[in-house]
Amino acid sequence: MIGKLTGVVDSLGEDWAILDVRGVGYVLSCSGRTLSRLGRPGTDAVLYTEMRIRDEVPHLYGFGDRAEQEWFRMLTTVQGVGGRVALAILSALEPDALSHAVASGDKASLSRAEGVGPKLAARISAELKDKAQTLSLRVIVGAKPSAAGGAPTAASSNAEAVSALVNLGYARADAFAAVAAVSGDGEPLPEIIRKALRELSGSKESAR
Repeated sequence: MIGKLTGVVDSLGEDWAILDVRGVGYVLSCSGRTLSRLGRPGTDAVLYTEMRIRDEVPHLYGFGDRAEQEWFRMLTTVQGVGGRVALAILSALEPDALSHAVASGDKASLSRAEGVGPKLAARISAELKDKAQTLSLRVIVGAKPSAAGGAPTAASSNAEAVSALVNLGYARADAFAAVAAVSGDGEPLPEIIRKALRELSGSKESAR
């Protein structure tokens, strides 16, 4: 199993790249996001890889970072999402935006990807919602205030806001979606909570 390749970009296509690793050219299917970050031929590059067998033929997929690779693995567990569709989704939405879209049930954003209709978007959200929240919150909680007592980061404030809303009785999924919808860079925790409560109140009114 090939887990990572380090080499030189040989050539690029619409949805593929050839990475030259000591004279051996590896053909990798990649998202538009990864391709845009590879640079011109002759540039050094590192790609994380996944292999899938389709029609008894091995296909190698390349990713510019671990987050994209992890999302590829999760997406391909959903019925109807093969490697090509997973890459289309990752081309349309970067991992952070994808986490928010799945966790909040944003089918419109998921449907922006080629090959993803409303039904498949709903299935992706339903099957991966909990995993998306776990993945996103793991990243959020990983951002801690500095040891010297510096101000909390935007990510850690988001995590505290979600926790506060859950303590107020809101479902974690609803709290996560509300915070994701209203939070901005550098906003203080009370402001995030206030906006999230307004968002949650608006959602309740719309549901009536």
